[in-house]
Amino acid sequence: MSIRKAAVIDMGTNTFHLLLVELNGVCFKTIYKEKIPVKLGQGGINQNLLAADAQKRAFHTLKHFKNLIDGEKIDQIFAFATSAVRNAENGSAFVQEVKDTLGIEINVISGIEEAQLIYEGIKLSGSLNGHINLMMDIGGGSVEFIIGTYEEVFWKESFEIGGQRLLDLFHYHDPILPEEVAKLEEYLEGKLTSLIEAIEKYKPSGLIGASGTFDTLTDIYYESMLQCKLTGQHVFELPREDFEKIHEMLVTKNREERLVIPGMIAMRVDMIVVASSLIEFILRYVPVDCICCSHYALKEGAISTLLEKKEIA
Repeated sequence: MSIRKAAVIDMGTNTFHLLLVELNGVCFKTIYKEKIPVKLGQGGINQNLLAADAQKRAFHTLKHFKNLIDGEKIDQIFAFATSAVRNAENGSAFVQEVKDTLGIEINVISGIEEAQLIYEGIKLSGSLNGHINLMMDIGGGSVEFIIGTYEEVFWKESFEIGGQRLLDLFHYHDPILPEEVAKLEEYLEGKLTSLIEAIEKYKPSGLIGASGTFDTLTDIYYESMLQCKLTGQHVFELPREDFEKIHEMLVTKNREERLVIPGMIAMRVDMIVVASSLIEFILRYVPVDCICCSHYALKEGAISTLLEKKEIA
């Protein structure tokens, strides 16, 4: 069986991820992975623009990624851009400049394509079972929700309500004020009507959070329990009552205080307050005792489609 190498670049609104892998039949082995807080959406996302400083950070990071890819002699590069680029008026020009300068072709995926890839990543992690689950991935620009089982997706949608957008719109004081949280919840109530209707229709009994914010929440939980995550483990459980304690901590501490919470990382310290508030809102509609957290998301979903030679749709 032939082994081939591939590189996946996930250009998120907040974080850029690089994943270098060896593909072997239905399996993959990670050669190298890295994540960098590029903050592509900072300074322009709610104006549908990529700010000049953000583009500079993106180019610097992509050049670094390309050097690593070339070092491994990988010619199969799958680069995906999400909310910040697909909504930016200067997004196409940015994509063209990356192609001209670095030779990286960026696939600007739709919200629905993003949701499908996230589902494939969650599926690959082993998080899914025969039960109907609500899956969510909180990005910097958009949030994807999927309702389904291991066998099929019943409903999926992407909403432009990601962490950077919510941060810019509602988090003016630090710690965040109760009235700012109330305005955020009112905003979500209006934006997520189709999700609430889908939850009522399909009645998911489980909640699965993918990567990003959920990785950090489980890191904080494991630190509080004086436990270590096992290498190679892709699925983690976060009890509801422990999430509530963490959430209360996040909304009552300022940035400096949040930074010293064991398990917190600097790249999440700003957006995690509004992201946690979003999870708290969702728990009203899917009141589970435990949140299942998948370490796999979009980039692993891309790997899954390469392994199975699927169309992304």
